[in-house]
This record gives sequence, structure tokens and C-alpha cells, in this order.
Amino acid sequence: MGWLESLRRRWNVRNTMQVILILTVFIFTGSTVVWIKRPILNFLLDGSAMPWWASVLYYVLILPVYNVFLLFYGFVFGQFSFFWNFEKRFFDRLLRRRTPDNRHQTNN
Repeated sequence: MGWLESLRRRWNVRNTMQVILILTVFIFTGSTVVWIKRPILNFLLDGSAMPWWASVLYYVLILPVYNVFLLFYGFVFGQFSFFWNFEKRFFDRLLRRRTPDNRHQTNN
């Protein structure tokens, strides 16, 4: 079993072409976020030298922008449904309060 087939099963998608489209969406989203970093920071810092905290701040603030681009490219490549569900799972995990794991307890 190849790695594309492993991803197909993990993501529960129909075929290998859909896996390729999903990977393409991730490629375009990541490339776009990297491409816009310098212009945004240059605008915010007036072209001055970039302090270390500017990169940290960028990575914190880019999360919502990354997710918007992910949905946009998902729509463009016909994978919006997959990425909408992906986003919902991501934010559920991110925002969920940690509770003790009760999965291993038996019901009496």
C-alpha cells in the first residue's frame, strides 16, 4: 500500500485523485501564506529591520488567515466540503477544554 492510498484511507476520501487535490490545496495555502509574510511585515514595520517578536506575532495572527485560504483553495479545487469538515475538527480540538479521558471506564 502506497502513501497516497494511506492518506486516502486516513482521510476517508473516494479516490487517489481527491487525495492529490487535497494535497494541492495544502501546497497552495502554505505557499500563499509564505508569499504574503514579507509584504505584511514590511507594511506593519515600515520596512525596518524585523525584530524576533514580529515573526512570533505573525505566526500567531496568521492562523485565521491560513484557515480562510484553506477554505478558499478548497473551494477552487472542488474540495470545500472536505476542508470545511477539516476546519471544524481542527477548531473543536483547539478550543476544547481538556477533561479526563473516560473512554476506558466501564459502565455498571
